[in-house]
Amino acid sequence: MLENVGSMFDGMLGMMKKLKKASYESHMKEFRERNGHFFREMIRYVEQSEDREAAAKEVADVFTDAVRETFSVRGKIRGRTQVDLNFFMIYYVFPAILLEESEVNDLTAGSIRDAWEAKFKDSRIQYTDYDKIYGAFREKIFGIF
Repeated sequence: MLENVGSMFDGMLGMMKKLKKASYESHMKEFRERNGHFFREMIRYVEQSEDREAAAKEVADVFTDAVRETFSVRGKIRGRTQVDLNFFMIYYVFPAILLEESEVNDLTAGSIRDAWEAKFKDSRIQYTDYDKIYGAFREKIFGIF
């Protein structure tokens, strides 16, 4: 399940650099085209399970373990890398999950958030949908990038 899911983060830094409304929209479109199969696989697995909560937790564990394996050096992730991962999760991964049309997308995102917090130091993050993030842009996100 979710083989090579760490590749989802390829190009992460470029997608976060000089983030503006138009670039966020195009980056998200490209991100979903390139990685949509991962999100569909997650959602489908949870949907088809009799115990959806357990399936969502399993998906979250597989996902977070793969990310940890991709970015850790000797079992640790550098602080700056962790900050970048957190922002990428908030701006791209969670909104992409929530864009999937399913009754389990919120359950799946919530399970990943909980596993993320448990497995990554200083990573108590929340999530929101694409429309709220996109709507928060003026020319630059919150005026800081």
